Amino acid sequence: MVKESTAVSKVFDVILILVLVSVALLCVLPIWYTLMVSLSEKSAAAAGIVRLWPIGANLVSYQQIMRDSEFFLSFWVSVKRVVLGASLSFIVTVLMAYPLSKSNRDFRLRNILMWVLVFALLFNGGLIPLYQTVKAYGLIDSIWVLVLSGGLPIFNVILVMNFFRNLPKELEEAALVDGAGPWYTLFVLFIPLSVPVLATVSLFSIVGHWNEFFSGLVFMTKPENYPLQTYIRQMVVQIDPAQFNTDSETLKRLNEISNQTLNAAKIFIAMLPILVVYPFLQKFFIHGITLGSVKE
Repeated sequence: MVKESTAVSKVFDVILILVLVSVALLCVLPIWYTLMVSLSEKSAAAAGIVRLWPIGANLVSYQQIMRDSEFFLSFWVSVKRVVLGASLSFIVTVLMAYPLSKSNRDFRLRNILMWVLVFALLFNGGLIPLYQTVKAYGLIDSIWVLVLSGGLPIFNVILVMNFFRNLPKELEEAALVDGAGPWYTLFVLFIPLSVPVLATVSLFSIVGHWNEFFSGLVFMTKPENYPLQTYIRQMVVQIDPAQFNTDSETLKRLNEISNQTLNAAKIFIAMLPILVVYPFLQKFFIHGITLGSVKE
């Protein structure tokens, strides 16, 4: 049956569309504004008069970034962190979620481990004990402190566990009757059927590792070991002409860039990888979250 549209429903649809468009603009405008500032001339950015379009559009800030070795070092650190951290989180999440998806009869320690996970999700030992532990293991200034500090995302484990529990029990029973063991069942049956939730938690891990800056701030003492977000958090660009050769071309370039335009360009470049990756995983996002949150 087709529902007839009334005046009230049409007004509601218009209001809903306006609200959604407003929310979308609130998300997009900061990114757009950052791009416009990075493309604007020095005086316009310093005066704060840049709005929706660049003033005196140029690529000088991006050309300057291409000469910034520290920026690319921190970018490479973040790339390594995302690859290692997301891979480790994926493996640990799947291997922990699978046994926890079983009943207490099949896995006797299931309830105990669930209480431990919930407790660890709500409470932590604090920053000082964490720092002392990291220092005792000799992980200061190591890429592994950035990877291992988020190696067990408990929220992701709960999502994947609930997704596994929603899969038909008959599939696993049929596999067991055919002689399949737990490892074969996990990798051949469960993982291929769980692509939506696995893509969702992978997106969580990727975004979390890419955007997190505090671990680098606490555990890294050398600037060359900073991940990208820590580098951006710490950057206070001081353009000192004494650091450059005072030829006419260099002086002209320094006269065209400012802290605002250069920092905006770096922030925009830091956002690009996530903006590129997200559309490919977004189609799994809602489906994975919905099926992974039906029951405990």
